[in-house]
Amino acid sequence: MKTFLTLWRKELAAYFLSPIAYVVMIFFLVVFGFSFWLLVSVLVQGPAGVSVMQELFGSLFFWITLLVAAPVLTMRLFTEEKTSGTLETLMTAPVTDTEVVLAKYFGALGFYLILWLPTVAYAVVLRAFSPLTASVDLGPMLGGYLGALLVGAFYLSVGVFCSSLASNQIMAAISCFAGIGVVFFAGFMAFLARSDAARDAFAYISSVSHMLDFARGLVDTRPIILYVTLTAFMLFAAVKVIESRRWK
Repeated sequence: MKTFLTLWRKELAAYFLSPIAYVVMIFFLVVFGFSFWLLVSVLVQGPAGVSVMQELFGSLFFWITLLVAAPVLTMRLFTEEKTSGTLETLMTAPVTDTEVVLAKYFGALGFYLILWLPTVAYAVVLRAFSPLTASVDLGPMLGGYLGALLVGAFYLSVGVFCSSLASNQIMAAISCFAGIGVVFFAGFMAFLARSDAARDAFAYISSVSHMLDFARGLVDTRPIILYVTLTAFMLFAAVKVIESRRWK
């Protein structure tokens, strides 16, 4: 555990030394802040049956920030080590492959959570200045943040896996974006599927539907199990990719 914590602190600190991380942070806050501004502009016109949390966590801006942030935050994790030649040194150190993968993953997840911290002020502002028009319930708010954590954790795990495979950061980012893009758009196939079984299968993996449910305060164990399982599988696959380098 001590080794893991040391590696985790190193990975998390590396984000604050990287200009890319600050670009992602600015992009995230600007786009999500613009989404909040649009929501407020609608709410000031009076009650219109708008669910505040659904507008925040189910909008197009939410998914843009998520689909962009995950590849950029994870593209350097292993590719930078490969380019600088430090991965071989790291692999010969008294650490396990699992500790290395988990430390890099939780470093990215930690920075991802830091990105979300300023958005808590949005709910505070809405409750303080628009108590009647934009009432914020604790349940939907916590559900929305739980959904953002689960979906983001899965997307980041895909990025870790892609970074372990790719030889440079550009390829890692592109492959991660393609992978999470396939998963994201697969949910919309539920509207095109003709059989009930296919429709139910695509609806089950629909990230958009999951986030809308979470933002309504409906916390179902099925999507939680789905994202936790998929995240664990992608990290397991990343560990196996790193382990395979020892045999080359």
